[in-house]
Amino acid sequence: MTIEQLKQVFHERGIRHVKLGVFDLDGVLRGKYVSPEKFFSAAESGLGFCDVIFGWDSSDALYDNVKVTGWHTGYPDAAARVDPTTFRVVPWERDTALLLLDMDVPVAPRTLLRHVEEKARTMGYRAYFSAEYEFFFFRETAQSAREKNYRNMTPLSPGMFGYSALRASTNAEFLHQILDSLREYDVELEGLHTETGPGVYEAAIRYAPVLKAADKAALFKTAIKEIAARNGLIVTFMAKWNASLPGCSGHLHQSLWDTEGHRNLFHEEGKDMSALMRHYIGGQIALMPEVMAMICPTINSYKRTVPGTWAAINASWGVENRTTALRAIPGGAKSSRVEYRLAGADGNPYVTMSAALASGLHGVEKKIEPPPPVKGNAYEGSLPALPRTLEDSAARMKSSATVRALLGDAFVDHFTATREWEVRQAQAAVTSWELERYFEII
Repeated sequence: MTIEQLKQVFHERGIRHVKLGVFDLDGVLRGKYVSPEKFFSAAESGLGFCDVIFGWDSSDALYDNVKVTGWHTGYPDAAARVDPTTFRVVPWERDTALLLLDMDVPVAPRTLLRHVEEKARTMGYRAYFSAEYEFFFFRETAQSAREKNYRNMTPLSPGMFGYSALRASTNAEFLHQILDSLREYDVELEGLHTETGPGVYEAAIRYAPVLKAADKAALFKTAIKEIAARNGLIVTFMAKWNASLPGCSGHLHQSLWDTEGHRNLFHEEGKDMSALMRHYIGGQIALMPEVMAMICPTINSYKRTVPGTWAAINASWGVENRTTALRAIPGGAKSSRVEYRLAGADGNPYVTMSAALASGLHGVEKKIEPPPPVKGNAYEGSLPALPRTLEDSAARMKSSATVRALLGDAFVDHFTATREWEVRQAQAAVTSWELERYFEII
């Protein structure tokens, strides 16, 4: 959509408020409202946006170990450009539009994914992705959840009731609001259903070219939080918010097509999969331990990747096998794809999709053959183990010459430094588990 077309749409839709936003490394939408006049000035000539959004963590604590920005640079504005193709009207905010920005910062997640998508294009492929998210709803507000210390919260509905027509019907008005609003927001859902756990749902976002797919996934997470808040609810995408309940996945479905988007190159008539799909899987398996920090980016991520929880614990793949890290889905000419099941709902979709696509393209380039597919339970046997902590994952990524070649030193150094910071924050924290275990007895 051109600027002139946007002006016409603004006039026709009566847009009076504009939200401009950038997703930071943790997938948090950082942005502000501007007037339509300010927006069109920025759309034509660019604008500055403080680069501190890449210099602090999800709680706004400033990193002390990064080079891209900091006290040593003075936290300046970085050049930002409006991407007019991201225009959408916000259905739950009156007369309001939202557009995303691209920032001239080498560690910006959307910029990273642009580069990986461009590499796929130069290799002759169009990458299609979609995300599936699991998330828990609670009958709480941000204030009440904090007052309860995130304990003893009331879920949207009780009990373990996966694929429940009853629970979904009971909350139909709310779910219809989600479905209708997100369709209008250009984040169409192909499916929405309860999962196993109190108040937990899974949503499948319609597939799209990879950058648009990441936009939709990132905006979905923010949109769900905004819609829930307007209904007196709060939602979490934590990988594992409760030790006794299943975790929240963020599975990525992916395929490579020809550049016109007419033919799925993962499909080959008469075979389970094409050689291209096999090599794509081979690259992802080979690099999975080295990009795991991008796929599982929080301390909490590793509470989910344990045996028997529908989350992978090793670099494995299988055909229609949900115990493996990658699930190959032969399907047909349109539906053949790979599901990256290791990913959790807490990941930044620009970062997770960059890791998945870059490692798959690496396998295609090098014609990497994957190990034999796992048949049966991947939790058993002696398959290659994945890192068990964020600290180990960050170290593997930091020392990987291959990942540096694929994603660039600037991104790898900055991203791993932010994960090392996250580890230090966790190590310094006194947890409720420690208090309950040691306060009186020791």
